[in-house]
Amino acid sequence: MAVGTAAQSELAWQPSTDVQVKAAPAVPVVAGPAPMLPPGTTPMPLATDFDVARFEAMAQMVVANQRVPGLAMAIVHKGEVLSARGYGITDVSAAEPVDAHTVFRLASLSKPFAGTVTGLLVAEGSLRWDSNVADFMPALRFSNPEAAGKLTVADVLSHRVGLGRNTYDRDIERNADYRTLVQRFADAPMTCDVGECYSYQNVAFSLVGDVVFAATGQFFSEAVAGRIFKPLGMNDASYGLEGIQASPRWARPHVRAGGGWRSLTPKPTYYRVAPAAGVNASISDMAQWLIAQSGRRPDVLPAPLLATLQQPLVSTPREMRTSSWRRERVNEAGYALGWRVYEYAGHRVVFHAGAVQGYRGLMALMPERDLGVVVLWNGESSLPTGLLPTILDSAIGLGPRQWLDVDLEEVDELLLANAAADSDAMPTRRAGTTSTAGSGGSGAAASTAKPQ
Repeated sequence: MAVGTAAQSELAWQPSTDVQVKAAPAVPVVAGPAPMLPPGTTPMPLATDFDVARFEAMAQMVVANQRVPGLAMAIVHKGEVLSARGYGITDVSAAEPVDAHTVFRLASLSKPFAGTVTGLLVAEGSLRWDSNVADFMPALRFSNPEAAGKLTVADVLSHRVGLGRNTYDRDIERNADYRTLVQRFADAPMTCDVGECYSYQNVAFSLVGDVVFAATGQFFSEAVAGRIFKPLGMNDASYGLEGIQASPRWARPHVRAGGGWRSLTPKPTYYRVAPAAGVNASISDMAQWLIAQSGRRPDVLPAPLLATLQQPLVSTPREMRTSSWRRERVNEAGYALGWRVYEYAGHRVVFHAGAVQGYRGLMALMPERDLGVVVLWNGESSLPTGLLPTILDSAIGLGPRQWLDVDLEEVDELLLANAAADSDAMPTRRAGTTSTAGSGGSGAAASTAKPQ
């Protein structure tokens, strides 16, 4: 699939500032199996003490005693699924175990799907990154009369619309209609000219759904399902409230109630901005998604497209201050086309987080090691967040740093107990071997994925 002719000039990471000079987006052609590595470069090996079974034991500790109701975690490396498992339960009121096919709401982990399906349309010739959004939405207006005429597809996907941060998110949370809010952009204050500053959006980001519909005649969710879910074998994935409720098994959202948890019916609010926050998926689905985003499915997502999607367009220095692991590990942060990109202790990491009532999630790719990690959970807790930097640190061999609030001695005891419980399990499972149904104790494993 040729994409090199889709636009004219190269994308560039701007200096470390919230304000940047707008660059005309393009699609640089990058050879090789792993995007964002120099041509001809092979991924570096994982550090020798990278221990998948230990990470699984940590995940078990996170859900122990319902510290978090349920959790699912996947680790992929060189196109193989090292682990894709569920832990804990789907609902404190009607407990069923979380397994590899339990569906979670992804919230803003949906944004890379929007960037990717748009990129596939660019590859098909239906769009350009510098296509003007107003060409597909002639009625679009902003308070700056010239803004709509300047806004490009790439501006929308990289949060360079010029509106204030999270414009109209509170209205979405109050059940406002998406179409009504788009009309109200004409009254919303603008903090900068289009393309000249970064400001995170959900409502404005979802303009890309209207562009996709206008360019293809397909509803946005249909375009993603046909171009991404189906060819990647993401058989549990869906869009919207109806999608998650129709799933054979799905994790209910949970909020704190007294000393425990209370499960809820998912709110439809952010499902109304589907490109920004509409995807539902299982951890088995997400393992295949990360494999594809790692460049291991060029039949679906070609390497030149991935290199473009994962190349930052605007610096986001605030991201270096939003959590303890970011403050300590992230030295540079930017936003690409639906993805965040970090310099993590000197190593490039492609990342996104998501949060909506009762659900949280994190996913990351480390192209240098051809490693992908995703963690999803169904409770409003920051506790599982520490799994991600723990795994990334281990992959590159950084010294001990306890990011996760679990007793490491208890983790070691659980690791030994898990190994003893299954005579086929190895005490230490490293990269190149795959999680089995018995090796994670209470976890439920996915089937092995073959390298692509």
